[in-house]
Amino acid sequence: MRIGVHGKDFTRQSAPFIERILERLAREKVEVLVSSRFQKSLRLAQFRKFRFKTYEPGDSLRKVDLFFSLGGDGTLLECVTHVGKTGIPIFGINTGRLGFLATVGREEIDEAMDMIFQKEYDIDERVLLSLHSDRDLFGGFGYALNDFTLVRKDSSSMITVHTFIDGEFLNSYWADGIIVATPTGSTGYSLSCGGPLVFPGSECFVITPVSPHNLTVRPIVVPDASEITFRVEGRSKKFIVSLDSRMETVDESAKLMVKKANIRVNLVQLCGQHYFKTLRQKLNWGLDARN
Repeated sequence: MRIGVHGKDFTRQSAPFIERILERLAREKVEVLVSSRFQKSLRLAQFRKFRFKTYEPGDSLRKVDLFFSLGGDGTLLECVTHVGKTGIPIFGINTGRLGFLATVGREEIDEAMDMIFQKEYDIDERVLLSLHSDRDLFGGFGYALNDFTLVRKDSSSMITVHTFIDGEFLNSYWADGIIVATPTGSTGYSLSCGGPLVFPGSECFVITPVSPHNLTVRPIVVPDASEITFRVEGRSKKFIVSLDSRMETVDESAKLMVKKANIRVNLVQLCGQHYFKTLRQKLNWGLDARN
């Protein structure tokens, strides 16, 4: 079995947790491929006993069976770019605090690893959105699991984002920017801007304005078969476009269109896990706030 591993920099307090995971992989005689960036974090003495190969983002990982993400949701989003179009299932291990995608915490890791090697898990297919532009953006990987955003670069003034659905004019958003979120991304930036929670597999996108000037403007849910195009203008001639945590700068002449991608991301869902359970845990639903 071959497993890819990518993670974020970790503190010395988290080192024993990472060591535990690598020890289990070694006991199972797994061939481990570690990203070159994460490998730099494994230079502490306690990790010198492990043997693994390294890879660079962009290298072919087609022979990898599973991919471990060690960090939070941001780390898992980075793993999506490493896995690319291969469809390798990603297993999110949360070394931080809040995680809607990386849901397995320290106290659950031993049981979770047992389930991984006993193949007691399902594959949860998640929709990606894709960005199409007349500019060369994002190194050719113009996909996002969570969201696409178009926001102002200059903090001194709002921008106007003229938005069209399948060529039909929707609205001119006078705001700090706009978000197009997948159902997966509905628990992210869109949620913090007042967008709804959307169950994965709902076949829709959420368009959410960022700090709109007109308070009657609200998020809207549209079919994910839609093609969403934008024309942006403002005092500043530069704007920031992002796909998940990756950002590029464009000017107002850039042509931008978002639609559902023709590839998907496969997430490992352990038996007993469910989206509703994650919501209850992460958002503290059902807890008496008076206590």
